[in-house]
Amino acid sequence: MRIGILGAGFIGRAVAQLALAAGHEVMLSNSRGPHTLFSVSSGIRGVKVGTAEDAAKFGELVLVAIPLAHYRSVPAQWLEGKTVMDANNYYPDRDGHIPELDRFETTTSRLLAEHLPGANVVKVFNAILAPDLTKDARAQGSPDRRALPVAADDHAAKAQVIRLLDEIGFDAVDAGGLDESWRFERAKPAYCIPLDKAGLKAALAQAERQVEVFEEWRHN
Repeated sequence: MRIGILGAGFIGRAVAQLALAAGHEVMLSNSRGPHTLFSVSSGIRGVKVGTAEDAAKFGELVLVAIPLAHYRSVPAQWLEGKTVMDANNYYPDRDGHIPELDRFETTTSRLLAEHLPGANVVKVFNAILAPDLTKDARAQGSPDRRALPVAADDHAAKAQVIRLLDEIGFDAVDAGGLDESWRFERAKPAYCIPLDKAGLKAALAQAERQVEVFEEWRHN
């Protein structure tokens, strides 16, 4: 499978490494252009680099791993008909206040889906720290395999991403549609906490829409 990645930060690079190890083709990009990605491409064997448009067109699956404040910078026509994996999180101090999110009226992935009406958006990779992606990946059947939450409105796109997670070393828990993806956004019980499938299902069920929990991972 071909995977395009918009955003060459820690999450984008970690996903690239895992996907390449699983036998997929990967193209990384950032907003500054491929000439700024020499050190990244030399450090990740086999990865391709290109412009953001190149990566969007290259990927059968496309990961958007950029600060939420910039989600409108991605032209919708680039991702028409694509499965788009959304790793965004909302940090008001970084992104500025987004009133609909502050009022708990929508989710980060719903905002992206509304911006990309021709794409099938899947919320994934937002609830794990980048170093944990490479550290916690395990082979199928491993007793200590970590589970990651996935949410999407399109069942085929969700199944495609769940298969990818399995291939790169993670179990998956179906958290519902995009309107339920708040359950694993920032400051919820499932956010960036290593859990197996049973533990993750319990953490998703415990989430309360207007209640933020202590972010334990920041203090580990």
